[in-house]
Amino acid sequence: MLLRRRIFEILSAVVLAAGMVFAAPVVQAKPSEEFRAFIESLWPDAKAAGVSRKTFDAAFAGVEPDYSIPDLDIPGRPKVDNSGQAEFTKTAADYLSKPYLESLAVQGRKFLAEHKTDLERIEKMTGVDRYTLVAIWGRETAYGSYHPPNDAIRMLSTLAYTGKRKDKFREELIAALQMLQQGVPRSDMKSSWAGALGLTQAMPTEYLKYAVDGDGDGKIDIWRSVADALAFTARQLEGKGWVRGARWGYEVVAPAKADCSLEGPPDARPIGDWLKLGFRKASGAPFTQAQLGDDAYLMMPAGAYGPAFLAAQNFRVIRLYNTSDLYALFVGNLGDRIRGEGDFVTSWKSFAQPRTQTVHDLQAKLKVLGYPMDKTDGKIGSNTRKQIGLYQKANGLKIDCWPSDGVLAHANSQAKR
Repeated sequence: MLLRRRIFEILSAVVLAAGMVFAAPVVQAKPSEEFRAFIESLWPDAKAAGVSRKTFDAAFAGVEPDYSIPDLDIPGRPKVDNSGQAEFTKTAADYLSKPYLESLAVQGRKFLAEHKTDLERIEKMTGVDRYTLVAIWGRETAYGSYHPPNDAIRMLSTLAYTGKRKDKFREELIAALQMLQQGVPRSDMKSSWAGALGLTQAMPTEYLKYAVDGDGDGKIDIWRSVADALAFTARQLEGKGWVRGARWGYEVVAPAKADCSLEGPPDARPIGDWLKLGFRKASGAPFTQAQLGDDAYLMMPAGAYGPAFLAAQNFRVIRLYNTSDLYALFVGNLGDRIRGEGDFVTSWKSFAQPRTQTVHDLQAKLKVLGYPMDKTDGKIGSNTRKQIGLYQKANGLKIDCWPSDGVLAHANSQAKR
C-alpha cells in the first residue's frame, strides 16, 4: 500500500511538473483599477466633444477590456501574429474566391434591382456608381446577413487602452460616445473587433462626418435602412476623392521585359505611358482616348503569382475605405461582376501564405540593407512587394516580389557581410 501510494505521489509530481513546463504562458491582464483610471482619463475629451456625464457613465457601466481581440500590445503576447483581418492573413486566391464572388454577385444584382430608385438617387447625388456601393455592402456584411456581435464601446475601449494604435482608437471611442449622445441606441452599437458599425461597416468618426438620412424618413439608421447605409458609404467615397464616371482599374497583361518591381503608387503614370511600356488590357479591349490620360499604378497583390492590374484613382479611394489591396480589388471586381462582367482573365496560382513573422523580419532586414520600408508590420503591401522585387533584381535572384524564408535567409546573409 505504501509503495503504491509513493508511486502515485511520484507520478503526480511528474504530471504537475510537465504541466508547469508545457503550459502556455499566461497573458497577464492589466488590473481593473488601471482600466477604470484610463476610462476616467477620457472624460475631459468626451466633455469637450459635447458628451454629458450621464451618457459617459452609462456608456462605460460594467465595461471591461476584451483581451482576446487582435492588435493589442500586451506583455506575453507575440508582437507579430497572424490574427486580425482576412485581407492580411489569406492568400489572394483564397480571399478572392471565385465561388464566393459569384455568389455575392448574384445576390448583388438582385439587390441592385430591389433598391434601384435609391441607388440612382445616391449615384446622381455623389457620383459614386451603384455597383461599387452594392459591392461594399456585400463584402462587409453579405448584404446584412452578417451581424457583428461585439459591443463597440468595449472594443474601442480595449483598443484605446492597450492597442497598438491607441491614439486612433481613442479618437474613435470619443466619436462613439458622441453617437450615443446624439441618440443612437446602445443596442445598435454592435461592431467588428475594430469598432466598425452598420451594414457597410464604417468607423464612428466617419459616421459623424458623413452619415445622412438616405431614405427621407427623418432619421439616420445605418443598421437597418439600406438607403441610409449606402448614402453614407457613397458620401465617404465622394469625400475621399471619388472620380465620377471613372473605373477603379483594369486587369492587364505585362510585357516580358517588365516585372513586379514596377509596382506601387510612387510609380504611377498615365495609362498611355503604360501602353508604351507594352502593357495591355487582359480582356483585349482598347482603352478610350480619355482613359489614356488617367494616372494609374501597377498593382500585383500576389507578386508574380497572379494577375496584374493598373489601379486608378477610384481604387485608391476604395483602399482608403479599408486600407488593403485585396479588399479594394475584391470590391472592384465584385462591382464589375454585378455590372455583368466576368472573372479575372489571369488565374491566381496556389502558393503558401508566408508567416507574418517572416514578412516582418524580411521588412526589417531590407530596411537595414537600405531599402525604403515605411512599415515593418508583417503585412504584404505594395511597397513590401516592390522592395522585395528590387532586392531580388539587385542580387540576381528570381524576381517574384514575394516574401519567403529563402529571400529572408539571403537577406540575413547579406546583412552579415
